[in-house]
Amino acid sequence: MAGAAPAPRGSPGGRRRLRDDGVRTATSAEQTKVEDIVQEVFDAYKNHHHIPQFILQREKHFHYLKRGLRQLTEAYECLDASRPWLCYWILHSLELLDEPIPHSVASDVCQFLSRCQSPQGGFGGGPGQHPHLAPTYAAVNALCIIGTEEAFGVIDREKLLRYLHSLKQPDGSFLMHIGGEVDVRSAYCAASVASLTNILTPALFAGTAEWIARCQNWEGGIGGVPGMEAHGGYTFCGVAALVILKQEHLLNLRSLLHWVTSRQMRFEGGFQGRCNKLVDGCYSFWQAGLLPLLHRALHAKGDPALSMTHWMFDQSALQEYILLCCQCPAGGLLDKPGKSRDFYHTCYCLSGLAIAQHFGSGDLHHEVVLGPPENRLQATHPVYNITPKKVVRAVMHFLQQPVPSLEPAAE
Repeated sequence: MAGAAPAPRGSPGGRRRLRDDGVRTATSAEQTKVEDIVQEVFDAYKNHHHIPQFILQREKHFHYLKRGLRQLTEAYECLDASRPWLCYWILHSLELLDEPIPHSVASDVCQFLSRCQSPQGGFGGGPGQHPHLAPTYAAVNALCIIGTEEAFGVIDREKLLRYLHSLKQPDGSFLMHIGGEVDVRSAYCAASVASLTNILTPALFAGTAEWIARCQNWEGGIGGVPGMEAHGGYTFCGVAALVILKQEHLLNLRSLLHWVTSRQMRFEGGFQGRCNKLVDGCYSFWQAGLLPLLHRALHAKGDPALSMTHWMFDQSALQEYILLCCQCPAGGLLDKPGKSRDFYHTCYCLSGLAIAQHFGSGDLHHEVVLGPPENRLQATHPVYNITPKKVVRAVMHFLQQPVPSLEPAAE
């Protein structure tokens, strides 16, 4: 079952429209509307291309991203508390496109992120803002993508470790910020930055894996906290955190596999975030990125049905959805046809496209690139969502430094 090849898109097991059993609801009406729009896109493509060719508009995406690093429109004012995220989304998109980051730009980003670092440790959403685990994750990822001595030197590891300890809760969970909410995102953000910067300690994550496992619900996916509905973003965060902590076995992996593979839309080819929701380009990563992690976990258990050439989802269908339905003609990527482009969707659509193009690594590396060879992106690490070589560079750099001690200095 696990290794079954995806059905061809024109076959009975391929593209299928929603069947509402004659009971029309608000959600079924919305789903039908999206399917109609996607059908128009597919029809227009077929009518204008005698020889099918799916083209990634690399040059347009590059110029859109390059402009965004230097100047943003007023529409981005609402993301004033997410400025490290903008750095990460743009830098990661550029590395997937294999576009080098000029030294002067990289240095400017390092200086900006250093101003976002709090005197208490961690990073805020902008200079002078309170530290928060989400922008801390984004800032550390952005600095690891740059990967220079200047970038690594920005991160105050001792203060970061103290900050993470200040957010740790007795049940193993983490606050997103002092006085803030608890959910599974915080556990992932904490585990990600701690493992990349060599400050991960048993004491810091005592009870965290068990708390995450309690967030898996009857559907098979993971909710934000125990008892909540399964959601693609939370499920990715929970599974990736458990991979970092080497505790994936605490989950019901078969139930999780059934849930996530059921989130790939039979008609559109992209993924939805939750049951009964619409397709969204960003889940190309949050959901599809789970499949490499599950593949690895099931392989470790000796599952004999696993393919050694393909992930357990229709990789070509996802690429088709991203290339036909999620590219803005002016550059940048988007949620679905009719939506506006933004840097968030550009990052996660490209990340999902990379996951769909690359299977495995090393001797087991196998590529499935839809369209011309120029569509090929750099691979992304399914745990950290930066390129594997940048993960290795960061880990090797920080492994040369001791884990900071939180004991008071001797007089």
